Amino acid sequence: MTDLIRRLASTSLTARVAFGIAFLLIFGGVIVSIAAFAYGREAARSAYDRLLLGAATGIASSITVQDDRPVIELPVSAFELLALAPDDRIGYRIIGPEGVTLTGYDEITLPTGRRDFREGFFDGSFFGEPARFAVVSRRFAERTLNGTIKVVVGQTLRARNDMAYDITRKALYVLAASGLAMVLLSVVVVRSVLQPLERIAGGLSARDPHDLTPLDTSVPRETAVMINALNGFMARLDRQMNSMRHLISDTAHQLRTPVAALRAQADLFTDEPELSRKEKIVERIQTRTASLGRLLDQLLSQALVIHRGDSARREKVDLRDIALDVFEEGDHAVLNPEFDVILDIGEDPVEVLADVQSLKEALKNLLNNALKYGRSPVRVGASLQGGRASIWVEDAGGGPVDGVLAELGSRFNKGALSRQSSSGLGLAIAHSVALSYDGELRLEKTGGARFRAALVFAAVPEGRA
Repeated sequence: MTDLIRRLASTSLTARVAFGIAFLLIFGGVIVSIAAFAYGREAARSAYDRLLLGAATGIASSITVQDDRPVIELPVSAFELLALAPDDRIGYRIIGPEGVTLTGYDEITLPTGRRDFREGFFDGSFFGEPARFAVVSRRFAERTLNGTIKVVVGQTLRARNDMAYDITRKALYVLAASGLAMVLLSVVVVRSVLQPLERIAGGLSARDPHDLTPLDTSVPRETAVMINALNGFMARLDRQMNSMRHLISDTAHQLRTPVAALRAQADLFTDEPELSRKEKIVERIQTRTASLGRLLDQLLSQALVIHRGDSARREKVDLRDIALDVFEEGDHAVLNPEFDVILDIGEDPVEVLADVQSLKEALKNLLNNALKYGRSPVRVGASLQGGRASIWVEDAGGGPVDGVLAELGSRFNKGALSRQSSSGLGLAIAHSVALSYDGELRLEKTGGARFRAALVFAAVPEGRA
């Protein structure tokens, strides 16, 4: 059964449609055959019952009374009617008022031996062969003949069955012809429907492997759903590839200088004879090593953000929880104990659709920048305003000048405040997180000579699951 399902799954759509229509036609053909045979039998019964009734009525009309006795002259017209079924055997019986057979076959008996059966039809047998009989009664009220004479006329069922089979056969011929036409039409329709897919497949096969531009969407509406999904997938793949290229470029760009500096300091240490100068070289090596460690942390954070931007499932996140988690981890208290860090969150939820881990990495980078370049106290919080949810870090410093502020957040930008000791990736990571979840990074000066870096997203409407 499993192998059959696999084979059916690998067949073409044309074969599937043709097989489905053929199955429906076979199943419908069985039902139509039964219905057509039932209709044919009923039509044949009705037609030949009329012939029997006409013959019996003609015979009953020809009965006369002469010399106080019934005289029967069988009319030729009655047997001409019955001759319309030439292969059937015909039988008749005329029963007098006393139940005595006046003429005909005594073997023909009324149903269940009922002598009071006057009019109608019944099924029986005629010399061992199934037959159908009609009974017509004629009442006589003569001085010497008072009673009812019954005329029973019957014939076998060969013509009736032949007629039923003929009706059924013709119905199946029509069904087979229409079914064949439907199968051929379905093949033509399916092939015409699949032509856009063939064009799409041809276009994809002829494309350069690095070409991830959107496909042409001038296709039928049903196919456009697949094209839009494929374009969306290629767009995500293009973003991933661009992000990986940027990450590799960032890594090569950022590691080249500190590694070269460490190598130079190590060479100086080897060639330096004075102990005091060696101690200064070791101190510089330690400083460079610490800076390189921070750089590697930021590069790993950027790689994590790039990976989770398109792969992680978006879920409803309360930005207050993100701010609370980063605050309670307490890294700032260890690295910068001289700074006062204050948590500022309200009672109302601030919910967005994003990834928890990416938001934490972005907020940590914003907090580290504030601790490194800002002034105490530093406030970390989340707020909701006008349908826009934001998570932010604010310090007491005035921030950079407007020219530098416009360039912050771009790759490799260190800014005037960095003193050549930072990679410039902190804000770039936050900016990447904002773009990944349809938000933005805002760097702005607030009232009271304070500087705020905020990630702003569209808030989840109330009541949405």
